[in-house]
Formats: sequence, structure tokens, C-alpha cells
Amino acid sequence: MDLFGSTIQQLERSLNYSSAKNRVISSNIANIDTPNYKAKDVVFKNVLNDTMDSPLTAKRTHPRHIPFNGGELTSFQTVTRKNTMYNHNGNNVDVDKEMAELAKNQIYYQSLVDRINGKFSSLQTVIRGGR
Repeated sequence: MDLFGSTIQQLERSLNYSSAKNRVISSNIANIDTPNYKAKDVVFKNVLNDTMDSPLTAKRTHPRHIPFNGGELTSFQTVTRKNTMYNHNGNNVDVDKEMAELAKNQIYYQSLVDRINGKFSSLQTVIRGGR
């Protein structure tokens, strides 16, 4: 029985994605003057499409076997943008793009935090008996 439903788990995965994206953006900004540094990005859609195209199924042959879930699967991956060059030193970090992505990601992260706080607040209300 799942006490919280899948909403909390989905919010957790989304927070993990947003945190990973923030780390990558911060790394890109930190390396803006590093020669030949190639900007990185966190992608979700490609991983989702690959997963949907080749589903992995497993069958438990005995009730005492450990369930097969493939471990903790991440729904995103970090990729390097190699096909562009903005600076004379081979670096392809665009500070304006990175700052815009950072602001967008911060708004996304805060909305996820607000949503998860709302879920826990609802649970707290139920535990207190509606007061």
C-alpha cells in the first residue's frame, strides 16, 4: 500500500531533475572563461522516448524473490553541447542563455517545493483531524 500515492514520488523526481539542472547551469556559468569548455545540458525527453520504445519487463518466479525494479532509474541525463562555439577560445557557453535557464529553473524548483509543501500540509491536516 502506498500511503502518499505517486504524487510525492513524482515531485521528488522532479526536484531531483531541477537540482541536477541547477548544478549543470552553475557549472556552465563557472566555466564561462575556460578554453574549449563545452556547455552541458540536462535532458528529459530523449530518455523518456528511449524508455517508452524499449520497455523492460521482469517476472518474479517466487514470492520470496526480491522484486525487480532496475534500481533507482533517473528520468534525465546530462549531455554536452558540442555543435556550437560562441567564444574565440572554443568555449560555447552563452551567459545570457544560461542566466535565463537558471531563472526559469529556479521558478520551476520553487513551484515544486510549494506543491510538495501543500501535499504535506494536507496530510498534516488529516492527521490532526481536520483542524
